[in-house]
Amino acid sequence: MKRPLIAVAASLSLLATSPDLRPQSQTLHAYLGFDSNEYPGDENLIELHETFTFAGYWLSPPPATKTNPWLGKRAALASYGFGFLVLFNGRLDAELKHAPSARTLGEQDADRATASASNEGFAHGTIIFLDQEEGGRLLDQQMEYVQAWIARVIKNGFKAGIYCSGMPVKDGKNKTITTAENIREESHGAEIAFFVYNDACPPSPGCAYKTPDPSQSGTNFAAVWQFAQSPRRKEFTASCAATYAHDNNCRPVNATNPALASALLDLDTATSPDPSHTR
Repeated sequence: MKRPLIAVAASLSLLATSPDLRPQSQTLHAYLGFDSNEYPGDENLIELHETFTFAGYWLSPPPATKTNPWLGKRAALASYGFGFLVLFNGRLDAELKHAPSARTLGEQDADRATASASNEGFAHGTIIFLDQEEGGRLLDQQMEYVQAWIARVIKNGFKAGIYCSGMPVKDGKNKTITTAENIREESHGAEIAFFVYNDACPPSPGCAYKTPDPSQSGTNFAAVWQFAQSPRRKEFTASCAATYAHDNNCRPVNATNPALASALLDLDTATSPDPSHTR
């Protein structure tokens, strides 16, 4: 995933707090998973499952791509015991600026997401995470799109999640905000599961195969935390650079297959072995 971190100001009026979709008590276990724009190959699933409990699963072409290599692979992943982190790529602000209606586009994309989920064999009640790449306080059209997408996904019988920044940026004098906090405040009471990215070291351990609790991300209501990205962002990861490969990517540890050894991964930790609750 390519994710620019930008601080943008917006005038957003309604404030509400959504219920968490993660346990309120302290998590006893965390589970390691990965997400990648590229499908790793059926032949590598056994080896990957020795390290990872769940995998990101794209319902749409991943960011900056035109095709989706994950389609049709749900059964293969499930047969090796993987849980799922079901993902749908959202819209950048540049696209929303030229759309006749951000709300309508959000509803249309939600319909595409839920139709794809059904076609891939995911049952109603599965959490689908909308990939919101741009960080900071969302602009009006961005928030309108996100809210419409969430409402329509829920109306279509699925549950809504959001992948977004958990990294604080300036939001006025002596104030900061994260995209996760902004969306949660503007949720209008909708239930949303949060998958946050924060690859800054610390709190991230870098490309280290550990399972920190998602609450250690700095977002205490996160159900999933992406703590390492490929390639690493040098401005945030200087203190953990040694955990990444020489080309600054995060790769599978001790891979025996050369093709798998060259795979580019993002590392995630979750409060559930099946973050989208597909089982």
